[in-house]
Amino acid sequence: MGLRRELQAELAQAFDTDLADAVAVVDGSRSVPGTYDPEKGGSTPATTLHYVGRGVFGQYKAREIDGTRILATDVRLKALQSDLLVKDGGTVTDDPATPAIGDRISGYRVMNVGQDAAKATWTIQLRK
Repeated sequence: MGLRRELQAELAQAFDTDLADAVAVVDGSRSVPGTYDPEKGGSTPATTLHYVGRGVFGQYKAREIDGTRILATDVRLKALQSDLLVKDGGTVTDDPATPAIGDRISGYRVMNVGQDAAKATWTIQLRK
């Protein structure tokens, strides 16, 4: 088992046990614009990509808040990459989801997305 899988398995276990009271279900969405269809002579309609997962919401430290890029009201979300999955209709697939700036997650707008070096977690900056 690789380091990333071990780390993801240990984090998932912590999310299920030690951190269970802090873990929240998150749901995200992104509007995907239509593409040009030369046979139709126009664009296909826009669609919405939905994804779900688990994460821990937290606040930024006072020294991180600069009033421009990070506001005092911003929220930090740590989400397991292995748990953030695409939702197709009412069914959660095995396809991993990658959050992007501009997405909506649990009522917040995504301002920034980062990942740790092992690619096990997403760190997502959210703003109301």
